[in-house]
Amino acid sequence: MYIHIIMKISWIKLTLFFLVVSLFLLAGLIVNSDVFIDREAAKTFPGFEFQGEYTGQLDLNGDGVKQDASLQAAIYGENRIRGLFITDRLPGDTERTIRGDQMHTVRGNALGGGLMLSGAYPLRFIYDSGRFNAIDEEGNSRGYLERTVRESPTMGMRPPQDAVVLFDGSSLDHWDENTRMTDDGLLIQGARTASDYGDIHLHVEAKLGFMPNSASQGRSNSGIYIQNRYELQIIDSFGLVPHISGNGSLYNESAPRVNKSLPPLTWQTYDVYFRAPRFNEAGNKTENARITAYLNGILVQDDVELERGTGAGGQREEVAKAELYLQDHTGPVRFRNVWLVEGEVTPPGTTFLEP
Repeated sequence: MYIHIIMKISWIKLTLFFLVVSLFLLAGLIVNSDVFIDREAAKTFPGFEFQGEYTGQLDLNGDGVKQDASLQAAIYGENRIRGLFITDRLPGDTERTIRGDQMHTVRGNALGGGLMLSGAYPLRFIYDSGRFNAIDEEGNSRGYLERTVRESPTMGMRPPQDAVVLFDGSSLDHWDENTRMTDDGLLIQGARTASDYGDIHLHVEAKLGFMPNSASQGRSNSGIYIQNRYELQIIDSFGLVPHISGNGSLYNESAPRVNKSLPPLTWQTYDVYFRAPRFNEAGNKTENARITAYLNGILVQDDVELERGTGAGGQREEVAKAELYLQDHTGPVRFRNVWLVEGEVTPPGTTFLEP
């Protein structure tokens, strides 16, 4: 009898276990049920037309004096929009640091072709003919925020004569046998170089997939793993405040100085100046690795010293030279115009990087 009861309890536990696992798997399928790497296909997702950046001047205080303001609208589910309203210019458009009290999260649902965003600031933002009308509590318009499309100033930057052109869409000669390329000549996430490198100046252009039903680290997610140890994060962080694991961060080590992420499916640039760790003849490390990095042409990591690798890379022993890895983490990411210059580099020493 006791054996029968024990077996019955075991079967119940096993059944509950498989039920829980199935629910988690089902939830995962639902969360990631819509994944886009093509803009035309993404246009079919409800609310996609609202996603983007908006900027202008608003009468914020009701005194007739207009000042810079901006809005980033991102999609988080069907017809659900989460925005970041900023009482300043767009992130990266000024050398001024955007303060925390200047950033306000707003949310809204798009129904019947219309959209109103509201939240932590005493204004409502009503979508009207491709722009947002800022309405105060009395129903008066304080001005409009017009759609704008930004492009990195280093987009399409040509490699110097002494550069190693890792990828230009023509071949995979500089990558290992597991690296893949699309039919239209784009590098697919999960690419690892066939050669090892030390000090480098690196240029990478990346397009992040659009995953509207996912959030946080579940959005389109990759990373530039320099020496397969130090990760400059590539992730869809559009419309969020700077974060230690956000786009342009040194993963879980250093948040970007500013979040100049552009919307998913937009080509973005990562320009990295990396000084490898130094070792003496006995193999002991004498100097730590250092990284300066630009996201879409603006300084996000300023000569940051790293005592070890970041994330999973911190589990690997540091070396003078190792491969470059474009991580395959979550969702599709495409790369183009990837090149580097070997040898000790001197970062530009400027906030804005011009080609």
